[in-house]
Amino acid sequence: MTVGVQEGRRLDRALELDCDVVVVGSGGGGAVVATELAASGWSVVVLEEGANISAQRLGKMRQSESLRHVWREGGMTAAFGIGGAPTVNVTMGRGIGGSSVVTGGVCFRTPSEVLSEWRSELGLRELTEAGVDPEFSHVEKAIHVEEVPISMRSRSTTLFAEGSAKLGAPLVPTRRNTQGCDGCGRCNFGCPHQAKLSVDLSYLPRAIASGARVYSDCLVERITMRGSHAVGVTGFVTDAHGTKKHALTVRAKKVVVACGGIHTPVLLAASGFSMRKTQVGKNLTLHPGFRVYARFDEAVRGWSGAMQSAYTDAYVHEHVTLMSLFVPASVIAATMPGSGPRHAALAEQVPHIAMFGALIHDEGGGVILRNPLGREPIVLYRATKRDHRAMRRGIELMAKTFLAAGAREIFVPVLGQEGLSADEAARFDYGSIPLGRLECASQHPLGSCRMAVSAKHGVVDSEGRVFGTQGLYVADGSIIPSSIGVNPQLTVMAMATRVAWKMRDRGMTP
Repeated sequence: MTVGVQEGRRLDRALELDCDVVVVGSGGGGAVVATELAASGWSVVVLEEGANISAQRLGKMRQSESLRHVWREGGMTAAFGIGGAPTVNVTMGRGIGGSSVVTGGVCFRTPSEVLSEWRSELGLRELTEAGVDPEFSHVEKAIHVEEVPISMRSRSTTLFAEGSAKLGAPLVPTRRNTQGCDGCGRCNFGCPHQAKLSVDLSYLPRAIASGARVYSDCLVERITMRGSHAVGVTGFVTDAHGTKKHALTVRAKKVVVACGGIHTPVLLAASGFSMRKTQVGKNLTLHPGFRVYARFDEAVRGWSGAMQSAYTDAYVHEHVTLMSLFVPASVIAATMPGSGPRHAALAEQVPHIAMFGALIHDEGGGVILRNPLGREPIVLYRATKRDHRAMRRGIELMAKTFLAAGAREIFVPVLGQEGLSADEAARFDYGSIPLGRLECASQHPLGSCRMAVSAKHGVVDSEGRVFGTQGLYVADGSIIPSSIGVNPQLTVMAMATRVAWKMRDRGMTP
Protein backbone atom coordinates (compact mmCIF):
# COMPACT_ATOMS: atom_id res chain seq x y z
CA MET A 1 0.00 0.00 0.00
CA THR A 2 0.98 3.64 -0.40
CA VAL A 3 2.60 4.56 2.91
CA GLY A 4 0.51 6.89 5.05
CA VAL A 5 -2.82 6.25 3.33
CA GLN A 6 -5.55 5.21 5.73
CA GLU A 7 -7.70 2.44 4.30
CA GLY A 8 -11.40 2.85 4.87
CA ARG A 9 -12.01 -0.86 4.55
CA ARG A 10 -10.06 -1.37 7.77
CA LEU A 11 -12.11 1.10 9.83
CA ASP A 12 -14.54 -0.32 12.38
CA ARG A 13 -16.71 2.78 12.87
CA ALA A 14 -18.18 5.76 11.08
CA LEU A 15 -15.66 8.30 9.82
CA GLU A 16 -16.10 11.93 10.93
CA LEU A 17 -13.43 14.51 10.19
CA ASP A 18 -12.85 18.26 10.36
CA CYS A 19 -10.41 20.16 8.16
CA ASP A 20 -9.70 23.36 6.26
CA VAL A 21 -10.23 21.73 2.86
CA VAL A 22 -11.55 18.36 1.76
CA VAL A 23 -10.42 17.13 -1.66
CA VAL A 24 -12.60 14.53 -3.38
CA GLY A 25 -10.34 12.44 -5.61
CA SER A 26 -6.65 11.56 -5.46
CA GLY A 27 -5.67 11.73 -9.14
CA GLY A 28 -3.72 14.30 -11.10
CA GLY A 29 -5.99 17.13 -9.99
CA GLY A 30 -6.79 16.21 -6.40
CA ALA A 31 -3.28 15.10 -5.43
CA VAL A 32 -1.79 18.34 -6.75
CA VAL A 33 -4.24 20.57 -4.86
CA ALA A 34 -3.83 18.55 -1.67
CA THR A 35 -0.04 18.70 -1.83
CA GLU A 36 0.17 22.41 -2.55
CA LEU A 37 -2.29 23.36 0.21
CA ALA A 38 -0.86 20.97 2.80
CA ALA A 39 2.61 22.38 2.12
CA SER A 40 1.14 25.84 2.81
CA GLY A 41 -0.01 24.76 6.25
CA TRP A 42 -3.64 23.98 5.51
CA SER A 43 -5.41 21.06 7.20
CA VAL A 44 -6.22 18.78 4.26
CA VAL A 45 -8.31 15.61 3.90
CA VAL A 46 -8.24 13.60 0.65
CA LEU A 47 -11.00 11.08 -0.06
CA GLU A 48 -10.53 8.40 -2.72
CA GLU A 49 -13.30 6.06 -3.77
CA GLY A 50 -10.94 3.31 -4.91
CA ALA A 51 -8.47 1.09 -3.13
CA ASN A 52 -4.96 1.71 -1.87
CA ILE A 53 -2.76 -0.44 -4.12
CA SER A 54 0.93 0.27 -4.01
CA ALA A 55 2.96 0.90 -7.14
CA GLN A 56 5.08 -2.10 -6.22
CA ARG A 57 2.08 -4.41 -6.06
CA LEU A 58 0.55 -2.98 -9.22
CA GLY A 59 3.81 -3.48 -11.09
CA LYS A 60 3.66 -7.21 -10.39
CA MET A 61 0.09 -7.69 -11.62
CA ARG A 62 -0.94 -9.30 -14.88
CA GLN A 63 -2.82 -6.96 -17.22
CA SER A 64 -6.12 -8.64 -16.36
CA GLU A 65 -5.44 -8.11 -12.64
CA SER A 66 -4.65 -4.45 -13.23
CA LEU A 67 -7.94 -3.98 -15.08
CA ARG A 68 -9.81 -5.60 -12.21
CA HIS A 69 -8.15 -3.69 -9.40
CA VAL A 70 -7.36 -0.14 -10.62
CA TRP A 71 -9.38 0.54 -13.79
CA ARG A 72 -12.89 1.89 -13.32
CA GLU A 73 -15.45 -0.67 -14.47
CA GLY A 74 -12.60 -2.89 -15.60
CA GLY A 75 -11.80 -0.38 -18.34
CA MET A 76 -15.23 -0.83 -19.93
CA THR A 77 -16.83 2.60 -19.50
CA ALA A 78 -18.49 3.69 -22.75
CA ALA A 79 -19.51 7.04 -24.19
CA PHE A 80 -22.35 6.07 -26.51
CA GLY A 81 -22.12 7.63 -29.93
CA ILE A 82 -25.12 9.59 -31.21
CA GLY A 83 -25.68 11.46 -34.46
CA GLY A 84 -23.32 9.19 -36.38
CA ALA A 85 -20.43 9.35 -33.88
CA PRO A 86 -18.64 6.18 -32.79
CA THR A 87 -19.10 4.74 -29.34
CA VAL A 88 -15.94 5.51 -27.39
CA ASN A 89 -14.38 3.29 -24.73
CA VAL A 90 -13.35 5.74 -21.98
CA THR A 91 -10.74 4.34 -19.60
CA MET A 92 -10.11 5.82 -16.16
CA GLY A 93 -8.30 4.87 -12.97
CA ARG A 94 -10.03 4.11 -9.70
CA GLY A 95 -7.70 4.02 -6.71
CA ILE A 96 -5.03 6.02 -4.92
CA GLY A 97 -3.39 8.07 -7.68
CA GLY A 98 -6.46 8.02 -9.91
CA SER A 99 -5.99 7.94 -13.66
CA SER A 100 -2.36 9.05 -13.40
CA VAL A 101 -1.61 5.44 -12.46
CA VAL A 102 -2.96 4.06 -15.75
CA THR A 103 -1.73 6.63 -18.28
CA GLY A 104 1.25 6.29 -20.57
CA GLY A 105 2.90 9.25 -18.85
CA VAL A 106 3.03 11.51 -21.93
CA CYS A 107 3.40 15.19 -21.01
CA PHE A 108 2.55 18.08 -23.33
CA ARG A 109 2.05 21.71 -22.46
CA THR A 110 -1.19 23.22 -23.72
CA PRO A 111 -0.56 24.32 -27.33
CA SER A 112 -0.35 28.09 -27.75
CA GLU A 113 -3.14 28.13 -30.34
CA VAL A 114 -5.45 26.43 -27.84
CA LEU A 115 -4.64 28.98 -25.16
CA SER A 116 -5.39 31.68 -27.71
CA GLU A 117 -8.83 30.15 -28.36
CA TRP A 118 -9.56 30.09 -24.63
CA ARG A 119 -8.74 33.77 -24.38
CA SER A 120 -10.65 34.87 -27.45
CA GLU A 121 -13.70 32.57 -27.24
CA LEU A 122 -14.14 32.15 -23.46
CA GLY A 123 -12.57 35.37 -22.18
CA LEU A 124 -9.89 33.62 -20.09
CA ARG A 125 -7.40 36.41 -20.62
CA GLU A 126 -4.93 35.31 -17.95
CA LEU A 127 -4.21 32.05 -19.75
CA THR A 128 -1.27 33.12 -21.86
CA GLU A 129 1.87 31.04 -22.35
CA ALA A 130 3.76 33.35 -20.01
CA GLY A 131 0.87 33.43 -17.59
CA VAL A 132 0.77 29.66 -17.08
CA ASP A 133 4.49 28.98 -17.44
CA PRO A 134 5.12 29.01 -13.64
CA GLU A 135 2.52 26.29 -13.09
CA PHE A 136 3.79 24.11 -15.94
CA SER A 137 7.41 24.50 -14.86
CA HIS A 138 6.50 23.67 -11.27
CA VAL A 139 4.72 20.45 -12.24
CA GLU A 140 7.38 19.39 -14.75
CA LYS A 141 9.99 19.57 -12.02
CA ALA A 142 7.81 17.74 -9.49
CA ILE A 143 7.11 14.77 -11.78
CA HIS A 144 10.46 14.77 -13.61
CA VAL A 145 9.33 15.35 -17.19
CA GLU A 146 12.04 14.14 -19.58
CA GLU A 147 12.42 13.39 -23.27
CA VAL A 148 12.27 9.77 -24.41
CA PRO A 149 15.59 8.93 -26.08
CA ILE A 150 15.52 7.55 -29.62
CA SER A 151 17.36 4.48 -28.34
CA MET A 152 14.25 3.54 -26.35
CA ARG A 153 11.97 3.40 -29.37
CA SER A 154 10.50 0.02 -30.19
CA ARG A 155 10.97 -1.50 -33.63
CA SER A 156 7.28 -0.81 -34.19
CA THR A 157 7.86 2.92 -33.70
CA THR A 158 11.07 2.87 -35.74
CA LEU A 159 9.27 1.33 -38.71
CA PHE A 160 6.55 3.95 -38.53
CA ALA A 161 9.22 6.65 -38.28
CA GLU A 162 10.80 5.36 -41.50
CA GLY A 163 7.50 5.58 -43.34
CA SER A 164 6.65 8.94 -41.82
CA ALA A 165 9.98 10.43 -42.89
CA LYS A 166 9.31 9.28 -46.46
CA LEU A 167 6.00 11.17 -46.35
CA GLY A 168 7.67 14.33 -45.04
CA ALA A 169 6.33 14.05 -41.49
CA PRO A 170 9.31 13.12 -39.28
CA LEU A 171 8.67 11.88 -35.74
CA VAL A 172 9.94 13.79 -32.74
CA PRO A 173 10.49 12.47 -29.19
CA THR A 174 7.71 12.63 -26.65
CA ARG A 175 8.23 13.84 -23.09
CA ARG A 176 7.04 11.73 -20.16
CA ASN A 177 7.04 11.87 -16.36
CA THR A 178 9.61 9.11 -15.88
CA GLN A 179 12.89 8.55 -14.15
CA GLY A 180 14.93 5.40 -14.70
CA CYS A 181 12.65 3.99 -17.40
CA ASP A 182 14.02 0.91 -19.17
CA GLY A 183 11.36 0.75 -21.89
CA CYS A 184 9.45 -2.33 -20.74
CA GLY A 185 6.24 -0.93 -22.28
CA ARG A 186 3.89 -1.57 -19.33
CA CYS A 187 3.06 2.05 -18.49
CA ASN A 188 -0.73 1.62 -18.54
CA PHE A 189 -0.72 -1.48 -16.38
CA GLY A 190 1.73 -0.65 -13.61
CA CYS A 191 5.44 0.01 -14.02
CA PRO A 192 7.44 -2.92 -12.57
CA HIS A 193 10.24 -0.50 -11.67
CA GLN A 194 8.16 2.46 -10.40
CA ALA A 195 9.85 4.57 -13.07
CA LYS A 196 6.65 6.35 -14.09
CA LEU A 197 6.17 9.10 -11.53
CA SER A 198 2.39 9.07 -11.22
CA VAL A 199 0.98 11.17 -8.39
CA ASP A 200 0.90 8.26 -5.92
CA LEU A 201 4.70 8.40 -6.10
CA SER A 202 5.44 12.07 -6.84
CA TYR A 203 2.77 14.10 -5.04
CA LEU A 204 0.78 12.21 -2.42
CA PRO A 205 3.81 11.20 -0.29
CA ARG A 206 4.68 14.91 -0.06
CA ALA A 207 1.12 15.77 0.87
CA ILE A 208 1.13 13.15 3.62
CA ALA A 209 4.52 14.34 4.88
CA SER A 210 3.01 17.83 5.15
CA GLY A 211 0.16 16.54 7.29
CA ALA A 212 -2.57 15.72 4.76
CA ARG A 213 -4.84 12.85 5.75
CA VAL A 214 -5.50 10.57 2.78
CA TYR A 215 -8.24 7.94 2.88
CA SER A 216 -9.03 5.21 0.37
CA ASP A 217 -12.36 3.34 0.09
CA CYS A 218 -14.40 6.52 0.68
CA LEU A 219 -17.29 7.24 -1.70
CA VAL A 220 -18.61 10.79 -1.54
CA GLU A 221 -22.30 11.06 -2.41
CA ARG A 222 -23.04 14.74 -1.77
CA ILE A 223 -21.40 18.08 -1.15
CA THR A 224 -22.85 19.65 1.99
CA MET A 225 -24.13 23.14 1.20
CA ARG A 226 -25.17 25.78 3.72
CA GLY A 227 -26.96 28.18 1.45
CA SER A 228 -24.41 28.93 -1.29
CA HIS A 229 -21.43 27.93 0.87
CA ALA A 230 -19.82 24.48 0.63
CA VAL A 231 -19.11 23.23 4.15
CA GLY A 232 -18.14 19.59 3.66
CA VAL A 233 -19.15 16.28 2.12
CA THR A 234 -21.06 13.15 3.07
CA GLY A 235 -21.00 9.60 1.80
CA PHE A 236 -19.89 6.22 3.05
CA VAL A 237 -16.83 4.10 3.68
CA THR A 238 -16.74 0.84 1.73
CA ASP A 239 -15.39 -2.62 2.36
CA ALA A 240 -13.02 -4.49 0.05
CA HIS A 241 -15.90 -5.23 -2.34
CA GLY A 242 -17.09 -1.63 -2.62
CA THR A 243 -20.13 -2.28 -0.43
CA LYS A 244 -21.32 0.38 2.01
CA LYS A 245 -19.74 -0.19 5.42
CA HIS A 246 -19.85 2.98 7.53
CA ALA A 247 -21.11 6.55 7.24
CA LEU A 248 -18.70 9.27 6.11
CA THR A 249 -18.93 12.92 7.18
CA VAL A 250 -16.29 15.58 6.60
CA ARG A 251 -16.78 19.17 7.76
CA ALA A 252 -14.58 21.65 5.93
CA LYS A 253 -14.16 25.33 5.22
CA LYS A 254 -13.63 24.61 1.54
CA VAL A 255 -14.38 21.71 -0.82
CA VAL A 256 -12.40 20.75 -3.91
CA VAL A 257 -14.02 18.30 -6.32
CA ALA A 258 -11.50 16.33 -8.39
CA CYS A 259 -13.38 13.22 -9.49
CA GLY A 260 -12.42 13.53 -13.17
CA GLY A 261 -14.16 14.60 -16.35
CA ILE A 262 -16.89 11.97 -16.14
CA HIS A 263 -17.74 11.85 -12.42
CA THR A 264 -17.27 15.43 -11.18
CA PRO A 265 -20.45 16.68 -12.90
CA VAL A 266 -22.36 13.73 -11.44
CA LEU A 267 -21.31 14.68 -7.90
CA LEU A 268 -22.27 18.30 -8.53
CA ALA A 269 -25.66 17.21 -9.87
CA ALA A 270 -26.24 14.95 -6.87
CA SER A 271 -25.52 17.97 -4.68
CA GLY A 272 -28.21 20.15 -6.21
CA PHE A 273 -26.54 21.66 -9.29
CA SER A 274 -28.97 21.30 -12.19
CA MET A 275 -27.62 19.59 -15.28
CA ARG A 276 -30.57 20.92 -17.25
CA LYS A 277 -30.27 24.59 -16.31
CA THR A 278 -26.48 24.93 -16.10
CA GLN A 279 -23.39 23.89 -18.05
CA VAL A 280 -22.73 21.01 -15.62
CA GLY A 281 -22.15 17.82 -17.61
CA LYS A 282 -22.11 19.52 -21.00
CA ASN A 283 -19.30 20.37 -23.48
CA LEU A 284 -17.56 17.00 -23.02
CA THR A 285 -14.63 16.32 -25.33
CA LEU A 286 -12.77 13.00 -25.47
CA HIS A 287 -9.83 13.09 -27.90
CA PRO A 288 -11.15 9.96 -29.68
CA GLY A 289 -8.22 7.67 -30.35
CA PHE A 290 -7.64 4.88 -32.87
CA ARG A 291 -4.91 2.40 -33.59
CA VAL A 292 -3.84 0.77 -36.85
CA TYR A 293 -1.96 -2.54 -36.97
CA ALA A 294 0.48 -3.40 -39.75
CA ARG A 295 2.07 -6.79 -40.49
CA PHE A 296 5.67 -6.90 -41.66
CA ASP A 297 7.76 -9.78 -42.97
CA GLU A 298 10.36 -9.15 -40.30
CA ALA A 299 9.87 -9.89 -36.61
CA VAL A 300 8.92 -6.57 -35.01
CA ARG A 301 8.41 -7.51 -31.34
CA GLY A 302 6.88 -4.11 -30.74
CA TRP A 303 6.50 -4.69 -27.01
CA SER A 304 10.25 -4.21 -26.59
CA GLY A 305 10.70 -0.49 -26.04
CA ALA A 306 8.88 2.46 -24.54
CA MET A 307 5.14 2.22 -25.04
CA GLN A 308 4.88 5.86 -26.16
CA SER A 309 8.11 7.40 -27.36
CA ALA A 310 7.51 9.58 -30.43
CA TYR A 311 4.85 11.53 -32.28
CA THR A 312 4.30 13.83 -35.23
CA ASP A 313 2.39 17.10 -35.26
CA ALA A 314 2.62 17.39 -39.04
CA TYR A 315 -1.13 16.91 -39.34
CA VAL A 316 -2.42 19.14 -36.54
CA HIS A 317 -3.94 21.42 -39.20
CA GLU A 318 -6.18 18.44 -39.96
CA HIS A 319 -6.88 18.05 -36.22
CA VAL A 320 -4.89 14.81 -35.99
CA THR A 321 -1.89 13.98 -33.80
CA LEU A 322 -0.15 10.67 -34.49
CA MET A 323 1.36 9.07 -31.39
CA SER A 324 3.43 5.92 -30.94
CA LEU A 325 1.67 3.19 -29.04
CA PHE A 326 1.93 -0.50 -28.37
CA VAL A 327 -0.59 -2.41 -26.30
CA PRO A 328 0.13 -5.79 -24.68
CA ALA A 329 0.61 -8.62 -27.18
CA SER A 330 -2.29 -10.54 -25.64
CA VAL A 331 -4.62 -7.60 -26.41
CA ILE A 332 -3.40 -7.42 -30.01
CA ALA A 333 -3.95 -11.16 -30.43
CA ALA A 334 -7.45 -10.94 -29.00
CA THR A 335 -8.45 -8.06 -31.27
CA MET A 336 -7.27 -9.50 -34.56
CA PRO A 337 -10.16 -10.02 -37.01
CA GLY A 338 -11.85 -13.29 -37.87
CA SER A 339 -12.78 -16.30 -35.82
CA GLY A 340 -11.71 -19.89 -35.35
CA PRO A 341 -8.65 -21.04 -37.33
CA ARG A 342 -8.48 -17.72 -39.21
CA HIS A 343 -8.28 -15.75 -35.97
CA ALA A 344 -5.77 -18.19 -34.48
CA ALA A 345 -3.52 -17.87 -37.53
CA LEU A 346 -3.56 -14.08 -37.31
CA ALA A 347 -2.92 -14.16 -33.55
CA GLU A 348 0.24 -16.12 -34.22
CA GLN A 349 1.48 -13.18 -36.31
CA VAL A 350 1.64 -10.83 -33.31
CA PRO A 351 5.48 -10.80 -33.25
CA HIS A 352 5.30 -9.35 -36.77
CA ILE A 353 2.75 -6.67 -35.93
CA ALA A 354 3.56 -2.97 -35.61
CA MET A 355 1.03 -0.41 -34.46
CA PHE A 356 0.57 3.32 -34.11
CA GLY A 357 -2.16 5.57 -32.73
CA ALA A 358 -4.04 8.69 -33.76
CA LEU A 359 -5.60 11.24 -31.41
CA ILE A 360 -8.33 13.59 -32.67
CA HIS A 361 -8.58 17.22 -31.58
CA ASP A 362 -12.37 17.03 -31.34
CA GLU A 363 -14.84 19.88 -31.08
CA GLY A 364 -16.95 18.04 -28.57
CA GLY A 365 -20.64 17.91 -27.90
CA GLY A 366 -20.68 15.13 -25.35
CA VAL A 367 -23.03 15.17 -22.39
CA ILE A 368 -23.05 13.38 -19.04
CA LEU A 369 -26.31 12.36 -17.38
CA ARG A 370 -27.08 10.89 -13.99
CA ASN A 371 -28.03 7.24 -14.16
CA PRO A 372 -31.29 6.52 -12.29
CA LEU A 373 -30.36 2.81 -12.12
CA GLY A 374 -26.83 2.96 -10.70
CA ARG A 375 -23.75 4.93 -9.69
CA GLU A 376 -22.08 5.08 -13.07
CA PRO A 377 -23.35 7.94 -15.24
CA ILE A 378 -24.73 7.76 -18.76
CA VAL A 379 -22.30 9.33 -21.23
CA LEU A 380 -23.40 10.38 -24.72
CA TYR A 381 -20.96 11.57 -27.37
CA ARG A 382 -21.77 13.64 -30.43
CA ALA A 383 -19.01 14.49 -32.90
CA THR A 384 -19.03 17.26 -35.50
CA LYS A 385 -18.52 16.85 -39.24
CA ARG A 386 -14.99 18.15 -38.74
CA ASP A 387 -14.40 15.42 -36.17
CA HIS A 388 -15.76 12.80 -38.57
CA ARG A 389 -13.31 13.89 -41.27
CA ALA A 390 -10.42 13.89 -38.80
CA MET A 391 -11.23 10.36 -37.58
CA ARG A 392 -11.20 8.92 -41.09
CA ARG A 393 -8.14 10.95 -42.03
CA GLY A 394 -6.18 9.75 -39.01
CA ILE A 395 -6.74 6.13 -39.96
CA GLU A 396 -5.76 6.85 -43.56
CA LEU A 397 -2.55 8.60 -42.50
CA MET A 398 -1.45 5.70 -40.31
CA ALA A 399 -2.19 3.12 -43.01
CA LYS A 400 -0.32 5.06 -45.69
CA THR A 401 2.64 5.62 -43.37
CA PHE A 402 2.96 1.91 -42.65
CA LEU A 403 2.67 1.15 -46.37
CA ALA A 404 5.52 3.58 -47.01
CA ALA A 405 7.54 1.60 -44.47
CA GLY A 406 6.95 -1.65 -46.34
CA ALA A 407 4.02 -3.23 -44.50
CA ARG A 408 2.52 -6.32 -46.11
CA GLU A 409 -0.91 -6.10 -44.51
CA ILE A 410 -2.92 -3.36 -42.80
CA PHE A 411 -5.58 -3.83 -40.12
CA VAL A 412 -7.84 -0.81 -39.73
CA PRO A 413 -9.93 -0.36 -36.54
CA VAL A 414 -13.28 -1.18 -38.16
CA LEU A 415 -15.33 -3.95 -36.62
CA GLY A 416 -15.77 -6.82 -39.07
CA GLN A 417 -13.11 -5.56 -41.46
CA GLU A 418 -10.56 -8.18 -42.55
CA GLY A 419 -6.91 -7.34 -43.03
CA LEU A 420 -6.02 -5.44 -46.20
CA SER A 421 -3.13 -6.43 -48.43
CA ALA A 422 -0.75 -3.64 -49.36
CA ASP A 423 -2.52 -3.18 -52.70
CA GLU A 424 -5.97 -3.26 -51.08
CA ALA A 425 -4.91 -0.77 -48.42
CA ALA A 426 -3.57 1.60 -51.07
CA ARG A 427 -6.96 1.55 -52.85
CA PHE A 428 -9.16 1.48 -49.74
CA ASP A 429 -11.82 4.20 -49.46
CA TYR A 430 -10.96 5.63 -46.04
CA GLY A 431 -13.39 8.51 -46.53
CA SER A 432 -16.32 6.08 -46.42
CA ILE A 433 -15.39 4.26 -43.21
CA PRO A 434 -18.61 3.70 -41.22
CA LEU A 435 -17.94 5.57 -37.99
CA GLY A 436 -20.47 3.50 -36.07
CA ARG A 437 -18.22 0.45 -36.53
CA LEU A 438 -15.00 2.09 -35.37
CA GLU A 439 -13.02 0.67 -32.47
CA CYS A 440 -12.42 3.89 -30.59
CA ALA A 441 -10.97 4.70 -27.17
CA SER A 442 -10.18 7.66 -24.95
CA GLN A 443 -8.33 8.41 -21.73
CA HIS A 444 -8.98 12.13 -21.94
CA PRO A 445 -12.49 13.21 -20.87
CA LEU A 446 -12.37 17.02 -20.64
CA GLY A 447 -14.60 20.06 -20.40
CA SER A 448 -17.71 18.77 -18.61
CA CYS A 449 -17.41 21.53 -15.95
CA ARG A 450 -15.39 23.88 -18.05
CA MET A 451 -13.71 27.09 -17.02
CA ALA A 452 -15.19 30.32 -18.38
CA VAL A 453 -15.90 33.91 -17.37
CA SER A 454 -19.61 33.36 -16.70
CA ALA A 455 -22.09 30.66 -15.75
CA LYS A 456 -23.64 31.07 -19.19
CA HIS A 457 -20.58 29.48 -20.78
CA GLY A 458 -19.06 27.30 -18.04
CA VAL A 459 -19.18 25.94 -14.51
CA VAL A 460 -16.11 27.45 -12.83
CA ASP A 461 -14.32 30.79 -13.07
CA SER A 462 -10.66 31.32 -13.93
CA GLU A 463 -9.67 30.36 -10.36
CA GLY A 464 -11.64 27.10 -10.33
CA ARG A 465 -14.53 28.44 -8.18
CA VAL A 466 -17.98 27.08 -9.02
CA PHE A 467 -20.17 29.97 -10.13
CA GLY A 468 -22.76 31.08 -7.60
CA THR A 469 -21.05 29.38 -4.65
CA GLN A 470 -18.55 30.11 -1.91
CA GLY A 471 -15.81 27.71 -0.91
CA LEU A 472 -16.52 25.21 -3.71
CA TYR A 473 -13.82 24.48 -6.30
CA VAL A 474 -13.18 22.01 -9.13
CA ALA A 475 -9.65 20.95 -10.09
CA ASP A 476 -9.48 18.14 -12.63
CA GLY A 477 -9.90 17.48 -16.35
CA SER A 478 -13.50 18.62 -16.28
CA ILE A 479 -12.46 22.29 -16.02
CA ILE A 480 -10.20 22.21 -19.10
CA PRO A 481 -12.19 24.50 -21.43
CA SER A 482 -11.88 22.38 -24.58
CA SER A 483 -10.10 19.55 -26.29
CA ILE A 484 -6.41 20.44 -26.62
CA GLY A 485 -5.33 17.93 -29.28
CA VAL A 486 -2.55 16.36 -27.20
CA ASN A 487 -2.32 14.24 -24.07
CA PRO A 488 -3.73 16.47 -21.29
CA GLN A 489 -2.06 15.06 -18.15
CA LEU A 490 0.34 17.98 -17.77
CA THR A 491 -2.37 20.54 -18.52
CA VAL A 492 -4.67 19.06 -15.89
CA MET A 493 -1.92 19.13 -13.27
CA ALA A 494 -0.83 22.67 -14.17
CA MET A 495 -4.41 23.94 -13.98
CA ALA A 496 -4.87 22.18 -10.63
CA THR A 497 -1.70 23.92 -9.45
CA ARG A 498 -3.21 27.23 -10.54
CA VAL A 499 -6.40 26.48 -8.57
CA ALA A 500 -4.38 25.55 -5.48
CA TRP A 501 -2.21 28.66 -5.66
CA LYS A 502 -5.25 30.88 -6.10
CA MET A 503 -6.87 29.22 -3.07
CA ARG A 504 -3.69 29.67 -1.04
CA ASP A 505 -3.41 33.34 -1.98
CA ARG A 506 -7.08 33.95 -1.20
CA GLY A 507 -6.75 32.24 2.18
CA MET A 508 -9.90 31.38 4.10
CA THR A 509 -11.93 34.20 2.60
CA PRO A 510 -14.84 33.01 0.39
